[in-house]
Amino acid sequence: MSAPVEQREATRAAVRWLRTPEAVRARAALLLQAAEAGLSANFSIDPSRLEDAAETVVRQTHADYPDLNIPLHSRWRHLEVGQRDRWRECRLRLGEVDPDEVARIRFDLVIPSVLLDAGAGEAWRWREASSGELFGRSEGLALASLELFERGVLSRHRSRPLRTDAAALRALDPAALAEVFQAGAANPLLGLEGRVRLLNRLGAAMELDRERFGSPARLGHLYDHLKGQARDGRLPARTILVTLLESLAPIWPGRIELGGYNLGDVGRHPAARTDDATSGLVPFHKLSQWLAYSLIEPLQEAGTLVIEPDALTALAEYRNGGLLIDSGVLAPKRGRLLGETHAGDSEVVVEWRALTVALIDRLADLVRAELGLTPEQLPLAKVLQGGTWSAGRALARQLRDDGGPPLRVTSDGTLF
Repeated sequence: MSAPVEQREATRAAVRWLRTPEAVRARAALLLQAAEAGLSANFSIDPSRLEDAAETVVRQTHADYPDLNIPLHSRWRHLEVGQRDRWRECRLRLGEVDPDEVARIRFDLVIPSVLLDAGAGEAWRWREASSGELFGRSEGLALASLELFERGVLSRHRSRPLRTDAAALRALDPAALAEVFQAGAANPLLGLEGRVRLLNRLGAAMELDRERFGSPARLGHLYDHLKGQARDGRLPARTILVTLLESLAPIWPGRIELGGYNLGDVGRHPAARTDDATSGLVPFHKLSQWLAYSLIEPLQEAGTLVIEPDALTALAEYRNGGLLIDSGVLAPKRGRLLGETHAGDSEVVVEWRALTVALIDRLADLVRAELGLTPEQLPLAKVLQGGTWSAGRALARQLRDDGGPPLRVTSDGTLF
């Protein structure tokens, strides 16, 4: 094998590794190790405050789920805001449909919904016509995306509106999204055009991937592909994520490439130095992991058991990360760090996100011990739901009038 061929093979292997949850944890551990050794220029860690943070999460969990019957952290929870399960309402309108087709429809709905879930900003609100209520942030984005789906905007078949086709995604324009999301000068939605470009690229990528999305390309066909990878009806959660990272790789904005491969949600940090092609690279894949968590329920309801959910990591986003700063586990080393606005790919934000992934794993163990539950009884996805995400939001509301995160990050609509 010639040197160029060997180099190409080594690059492909490096990219495959970066597209795994093991890579996310391994690089997060490197940054945690550096911070604990006092080598970070941005954050110090107070391990004694981790127990305080765990107690905050436990209180939140008891308040929201007093019987400890905690569902998985996923997009479906946002569709249940206000004691209404809007997916179930949609399902009832479908009538008699076989379980596989229901699962395809759920994939059709939840994949674009998750991809539209990057931070909306503090100002944006969405009014639900049926209730008249105003919703912001993730709940508003979820309900607006459900409206987009139910209107048939994502389908090229007038007689079958509840589906998402590649052709409709490619044709989507900012004006159509702005109309459904009620966005405009008086109600600004961060990264609106970036969100549309992401869905446009998704449509183009689907048409090039017949193995996973079929022909004509439909998002729901990914359900059939994943079901086909199950063995004896059991599918590892890791397989869901790796499949998503491979199939969605072309859609992400070109931040960092390796050997011509678009790496997606991957940052750089000097503490991640290694002796191979991945040196300095820190993967997160936040939206893809959020999507993997959100595909578990449709698969399981249709009869495929998803196993080993804790192979996936905590989500490197501002609620989980905000919990760690607001509870004092992470302390900025520069006084102005929290008052400044940082680019999403800056060293500060990359470090914050990596420390979030690593420290939430430790926090989860403390939460389980306090609740007297095993990892099997309380997997990470339930710790997040019970949970770190809600506790992070509650602390933000207590500490800041706008309820925003402690660290301000610019968003292009595809990162957080």
